[in-house]
Amino acid sequence: MRWRLALLVAAAMTLVLLAFLVPLALLLRGVAADRAVSAATTQAQSLGVLVATADPQSLRLAVEQVNVDARRPVTVYLPDGTVVGPAVGRTPAVSLAARTTTLSVEHADGREVLVVVQGLPEGTAVIRVFVPLADLRKGVARAWLVLALLGVGLLAVGVAVADRLAVMVVRPIRTLATVSDALAGGDLDRRAPAAVGPPEVRAVAAALNQLAARIRDLLQHERERVADLSHRMRTPMTALRLDAEGLRDQAEAARILAHVAALDDAVTTVIEDARRERDLPSCDATAVVAERIRFWTVLAEDQQRPVETDLPAGPLPVAVSAADLAACVDALLGNVFAHTEEGVAVAVTLDPRRVLTVQDAGPGFDPAAGARGVSGAGSTGLGLDIARRTAEAAGGTLTVDRGPLGGARVTVTLSALTEP
Repeated sequence: MRWRLALLVAAAMTLVLLAFLVPLALLLRGVAADRAVSAATTQAQSLGVLVATADPQSLRLAVEQVNVDARRPVTVYLPDGTVVGPAVGRTPAVSLAARTTTLSVEHADGREVLVVVQGLPEGTAVIRVFVPLADLRKGVARAWLVLALLGVGLLAVGVAVADRLAVMVVRPIRTLATVSDALAGGDLDRRAPAAVGPPEVRAVAAALNQLAARIRDLLQHERERVADLSHRMRTPMTALRLDAEGLRDQAEAARILAHVAALDDAVTTVIEDARRERDLPSCDATAVVAERIRFWTVLAEDQQRPVETDLPAGPLPVAVSAADLAACVDALLGNVFAHTEEGVAVAVTLDPRRVLTVQDAGPGFDPAAGARGVSGAGSTGLGLDIARRTAEAAGGTLTVDRGPLGGARVTVTLSALTEP
C-alpha cells in the first residue's frame, strides 16, 4: 500500500510537471529565437543608414567590418544588382522583400532576416542577415537542463512527502495486522494502540481491542464451564469406584478400578487443560501412539482382532500435546471397535512424515461422517471431529476414504514442532 500511494503521487506529479514544464520549455525556445532574430534585425537596420547615405567604398568597408564575426553573415543587395558582402545568390526571399517589406524566412539550418532600404534613386536595397540554428537555440539546452533538474527535484520531494504520509497510514495498519496475528495465535492479551494513525484506523483498533476482550471473556467462560462439567463427573466416578471395590471377584474389581483410575486421570487432564493456556504443545508421537495401541490391544485380543502396527524406530516430535494426541488415537480406534464386527482387522501406521493412518477391514462408512455431529452408525458423531480438531490445532489435516483393507481409512497429518 505504501508503494502504491507513492506511485500514485509520482504519476500525478509527473503529469502536472509535464503540463507545466513542456510549454515553458517551448516558450524558452521561442524567446531564444526571437532574441536572435531581434539582434539580427537591429544589426541590419544599423547598416540601412549607411546604405542610404554612404558611398559604395565606405559601405563595403562597413559590411566587411560587420562580417568579421562570421556567425551571422550580412549581405547587401543594391538596386543596381551589386552585392556587398559574402557572395550569396539572390534568393527568392530577397526578391520578395525587394517588392514588399522587411520579413524573415525560416530554413532548416537557420533563419533569413531581410530588411529593405527604400528611397534610393536607383530603387530598393535589401540587407540580408542569416541567423544560424545555433544562434536561434543559444542557451536553450542549458535552460531545458535546468527545467529537467527542477522537475526531477520537485518529483523527488513530492514522492518523499507522499512516502512519509503513506508511512503514517500504513504503519498503524501493520500494527493492527501484527496484533491480529498474535490474537489468532492465541495471545489474547495483545492490544492495538488506540491513539495512533488516522481516525479511521483508530476506530478499527478500538473495535479490534473490544473484540479481543470479548473473545477472552467468552473463552474464559467456556473453560470454566468445561471444568465445571468435568468436575461434575467426579460424583458418578466415585460411585463407580465404590461399586467396583464391592465386587467379590478381586481380579474383575482390579480391572474396573484401573479403568476408573484412567477415567479419573482423563477428567483431571480436561480440567487442567481448560484452566490453563499452553504454549508450543509437543510430544513424542511414536511413544504416545505405541502406548495407546498397547491399551487397545487388550480389547483386540478379547475380540480376536488382528492388529497391524508400523511405527518409526525413534522419537517423532509433533506440535500437539500428548493428551490431545492420545485422545485422537483413542477416538479413531474407538470408532473401529464400536462400529465393526469382532474379528475385523485393524491397522495403525505412523510414518516419519508425521502421517497417522488408522484403517480397518470393515464395511466403511458414509463419506459425510467426520463432520461434527454427523455419524454413519448412530453415535454422537464427535469421534472424528475430535481427531480433526486435533490435527487442525497442530497445523495438519484429516481425510477419510476407503483403504486397502477394504474398510474405512482415516489419515491424520500432523506438523513438526517448530521453535518460536
